[in-house]
Amino acid sequence: MDIVSIIKALASKQGLSLKQLAIKLGIGENSIYRWNDKKPTIDKLQLVADFFGVSTDYLLGRTPTPTFTAKDEIDVQKAVTDLIQGLSNKDSLAFLKNNGEELDEEDAELLRSSLENVARQSLLLSKKRSQEKNNKK
Repeated sequence: MDIVSIIKALASKQGLSLKQLAIKLGIGENSIYRWNDKKPTIDKLQLVADFFGVSTDYLLGRTPTPTFTAKDEIDVQKAVTDLIQGLSNKDSLAFLKNNGEELDEEDAELLRSSLENVARQSLLLSKKRSQEKNNKK
């Protein structure tokens, strides 16, 4: 999805058109529409990200999770890879539960998707706890 489509979806959830959003942000009324052809400046991109409480990486389509950065995505993928490698071990519980046979492609993809979801949720919870600790200080 392109940047304008992502912003349009976020604005729509809040009942705003792109023109209304631009006015609220104090940028040109048609600025966001022009981002289809011309990339936004960093300060305007950050302004939109801050307004919606998402990362600039999310607006740029680099991560499917609104509050994740590209580094967070790398961390999630590494965690999933590590989990899958652990499950491939002949001594692991998952391997034994499958009667010692490898998973077929469909089951492997379902497992990978589930593990990715767990890794994302874990990182989100970790970030939330960290932020709560910082707020208490």
